[in-house]
Formats: sequence, structure tokens, C-alpha cells
Amino acid sequence: MTTKIKIGALISGGGSNLQAIIDACEKGAIDGRVVFVGSDNPAAGGIERAARHNIPTFVVDYGSIIGQYDRAPNAAAIPQGIDLDALLAKQTLFKEIRDAAKIRRFFVTRVIAEAKLVEQIQAFPFDLLILAGFMRNLTPYFIDSINTERKTPRIMNIHPALLPAFAGVDGYGDTFRYGCKIGGCTVHFIDYGEDSGPIIGQRAFQIQPDDTLASIRAKGLKLEWELYPRCIQLFAQKRLRMAKKTYELPNGKTTRRTVVEIVDSVFIK
Repeated sequence: MTTKIKIGALISGGGSNLQAIIDACEKGAIDGRVVFVGSDNPAAGGIERAARHNIPTFVVDYGSIIGQYDRAPNAAAIPQGIDLDALLAKQTLFKEIRDAAKIRRFFVTRVIAEAKLVEQIQAFPFDLLILAGFMRNLTPYFIDSINTERKTPRIMNIHPALLPAFAGVDGYGDTFRYGCKIGGCTVHFIDYGEDSGPIIGQRAFQIQPDDTLASIRAKGLKLEWELYPRCIQLFAQKRLRMAKKTYELPNGKTTRRTVVEIVDSVFIK
């Protein structure tokens, strides 16, 4: 009998990818089940989706936490044992720290919120954490709290563009405005940067001259709902292996990259 993995999910909005994953679990396309759904947004429609499937939910209201900081920044205190300077040294979200006050606001409020997320998540043993439209960047504090085994990442995300192109919050919009002829989506593991983690799978679609931003998003979402469950199933089957690669560049320099290898598999079609 196949052992089913326990999947946790974080969402910010309607949860269409969450629904696709729940459906895939219930149909047996994923050897797993969703054991909790958390959100940063009390009004997220995905919370109702989870409730309809009797999946436990919780909310950590990021907006309220940020608002409290803005009203009284000196009163904000990060949890004991968290070294803010060490987190800043690890992160790659901000390559240059030009506005120290702005960066501090970001990390203090995120860590306060993430500590509450971790506290809630600890009530649910899980194997994989998926981000299904969770619109918050994660700090090294949270990532390290989840990735307890360094060689086995277990935070997965789906991005609405063919990474490494168009990282950030509006992948389909950026693809459309750039005039690309091909769009797509990417599933990847989370690292300390913005949409920069090792790629697990990608799907692409043609962009026609009469396509609009709305039609591009519709094409992309359809592929997301297919790709994300397939990548989660590869994780459930223990077919994802992390490999460190060194590449020689034409200029004589070398670059190193951690990539995901799919064991005993062909390219996802």
C-alpha cells in the first residue's frame, strides 16, 4: 500500500491551485492529502474551499501586523532567539540595502508574522509545504524552520512565468507587456531569493497576436492546474533529487547551481 504524504498549503487568494491539488489528491493522482491550509489574508476565498473538504485552516493576518508596526515601530519585537542581522546576511531578496529603514520594516514584520505561521503549522505534522498563490516573500528564518534537513527542501511554489524570466508578483503581466511569443509557468523549490530556487517542472504555451492579458492568464492557469499536481506527485514518489552542478563559462569562469533531477523519469509532457 502506498504511503500518502501529508501536504500543508499557504494561500493568499481564491485558491484555484489549491483546489486542483485537493482534487488530484482525492482522485489518486497525488499520493497525498492536504492536512492544513493557512493564509495571510482573512478574506482569502481558498479558506472556504478548504472548509468544504473538512481541511483545517488558520489565518495569520500580515496586514494587521504590518499596520501595528507602522503605528508603533519601536514597540515591535521579533521573537527571542532570532538574529535579524544573520537573516539579512543570508537573504538574497535585496541585493543592495539602500534604504535600511525600509528593509528593517520588511524583515521585522515578516519575522513576527512567520513566527506565528510556524506556531500554527507545528500543530500539523506534514511532509511538504506548498505555496498556492501565497503572495508573501519568505525569510530565511521561515525557510530554515521548514527545511529541517538541508539536503531535502520541502517548500514548493508555482510561478506564473518561465523562470528565471519575470520573477516577482506579476509573471503573466510581465510576459505580456514584454511582447513574448511564449508564456508559461514554473514549479520550483523555495530558496532565499525571489523565485530563484531550483526548478522542478515547467509548461509553456504559445502567445498569439490576438491574445490579451486575460487570455494569457487563462492559458497559464490551465497549465498550472496540471503541472503543480504532477510535481507534487514526483515529490510523493521520492523522485526528486537535488544535485550541485558546476558549469564552465565561455569566459573561463565557472558558475555553480543546485538543480533538481527527476529520477527514473522523462521530461514532463
